[in-house]
Amino acid sequence: MRRRLLPALLVLAVALAGCGDQAGSTGKTADGKFEIVTAFYPLQFLSERIGGDVVSVTNLTKPGAEPHDLELTPRQVGEVADAGLAVYLKGFQPAVDEAIDLEAKDKGFDAAAVVPLLPAGGADEHGHEHEEAEGGEDPHVWLDPVRLATIAGKLAERLGQADPEHAAGYTERAKALAAELTTLDTEFADGLRTCARRELVTSHTAFAYLAARYDLHQVGITGISPEAEPSPQRLAAVATEARETGTTTIYFETLVSPAVADTIAREVGARTAVLDPLEGLVDPKGDYFTVMRQNLAALSTGLGCSR
Repeated sequence: MRRRLLPALLVLAVALAGCGDQAGSTGKTADGKFEIVTAFYPLQFLSERIGGDVVSVTNLTKPGAEPHDLELTPRQVGEVADAGLAVYLKGFQPAVDEAIDLEAKDKGFDAAAVVPLLPAGGADEHGHEHEEAEGGEDPHVWLDPVRLATIAGKLAERLGQADPEHAAGYTERAKALAAELTTLDTEFADGLRTCARRELVTSHTAFAYLAARYDLHQVGITGISPEAEPSPQRLAAVATEARETGTTTIYFETLVSPAVADTIAREVGARTAVLDPLEGLVDPKGDYFTVMRQNLAALSTGLGCSR
């Protein structure tokens, strides 16, 4: 079960973190770079690409760590308090939400507030029903390159307000990034236009935005939380749908055990493959674009798409 950082502990953590650091309290490093704290990898990627060499970016979720259950150390809470801007996605990591609400509310940039989010469960933009409706909103918005480009533009605007001296550079780099994301969107649209199957069977429902953008039907074995255990009834229902649709590939994600996906795959005679939700970066040599193109290749193969 997720543990939440209590507000009283957050206040204590700031005190323990040495919040009297004069270089950090200005929102800039000792060498004059604008300080940005990000909640997890996709937001780190945006901040680094848009900020360029005039910013210093600290990511609260370490590489290879599962971000859903992040708990902040006293030092990390101090970093949130001292940053010039804290970039997060409200509702995804409760400890980060609480730290920003208490220590950096006027310096928070909430990516969830600048683009429309899909419901966690219920129908997506194409009318497909998501299994195991959970209520609330689906946070995995970065898996849609079009939405991510919108977030990039809004982040550049906010950075320009916080650091006017470099506003033009933020805008220019955000436009260049948006052009790359448009190219990626075209690659996905072309690559997934003609496929033998459009059912995307995944270990958990992290891919609603990708499915909605490219007219796929996501079938999640579990819901939004990767920690959830599917019921026997849910496993049976997914296996039945996989057989009926001729599914040949069951996708599981990085950072989470493939055991559930393996169970369904054995049941229906399918294989398994990785589909990375990009909540964290596993390969330090890669980035958002390399992982998304790996995802496209995995989808193209698993769904029988013609090129």
